[in-house]
Amino acid sequence: MVEQNEFCSLKARFRGFYPVVIDVETAGFNSETDALLEIAAMTLKMDNSGWLQADSSLHFHINPFPGAKLQPEALSFNGIDPKNPLRGAINEYDALRKIFEMIDIGIKSCNCNRAIMVAHNAAFDHSFLMAAVARTSLKRNPFHPFVTFDTAALSGLVLGQTVLAKACAVAGISFDSNEAHSALYDTERTAVLFCELVNRWKRLGGWPIIESL
Repeated sequence: MVEQNEFCSLKARFRGFYPVVIDVETAGFNSETDALLEIAAMTLKMDNSGWLQADSSLHFHINPFPGAKLQPEALSFNGIDPKNPLRGAINEYDALRKIFEMIDIGIKSCNCNRAIMVAHNAAFDHSFLMAAVARTSLKRNPFHPFVTFDTAALSGLVLGQTVLAKACAVAGISFDSNEAHSALYDTERTAVLFCELVNRWKRLGGWPIIESL
């Protein structure tokens, strides 16, 4: 038997994984050739009763890597002007290094093994993150190389919606469409949505599992 209060931790709840919510804004759909322009990351925490909630966040505007493609349709969609000096953009290496440092602290404090990405349509964000890691030769990538938690899939199951704004509406989470396609705002909304999905499962009696597997 496992004591129930042992489940009130990220380590126990997610099998040693440390969930981190990520959103990226890009200059196209090809992670190998198109620029990463913005990234936000939000860590999560669990209270003493096992309820999941948002924790700390970081957000950076990114300078396009040398030779990166800037697709006009993508820039029109997200409204980003990569040449605007007011963006305060930094390079990929510095942005990822700072995010990874925050995540490493969280992993250690929660006794987890490694991070797992939480994102809406996670395959997209994961591909751009991994491509940036490869370009910058960062050696201590805390994220699992292919496993993710996709809130689009989870929302389709729980809420019957896969679009972020619609899933938030069904879940009773406020969503300002005028703020959408900002990496920080989308990360915050995705984090709130993921916490609601996990906590809703708990409220329905689906967690904790008393018998160890």
